[in-house]
Amino acid sequence: MKMTLKALRVQYGLTQEKAAKLVGVSESTWHSYENAKTYPPIKVIDRITKVFGVSYDDIIFEPSIPIKL
Repeated sequence: MKMTLKALRVQYGLTQEKAAKLVGVSESTWHSYENAKTYPPIKVIDRITKVFGVSYDDIIFEPSIPIKL
């Protein structure tokens, strides 16, 4: 099932602060990931997949600016 980082965090009942600590980033960094202001590097994505028990393909990274087709 594909989920955003926020949906994964909420599913586990975590605050942004707790999710950030589990993954090893700051709360503000996690906030930026959730809001698609920045995107996690591969090492952080690997930790996210392990912490939340999902594959890379299950994570949805929404763009911060809508894509116009």
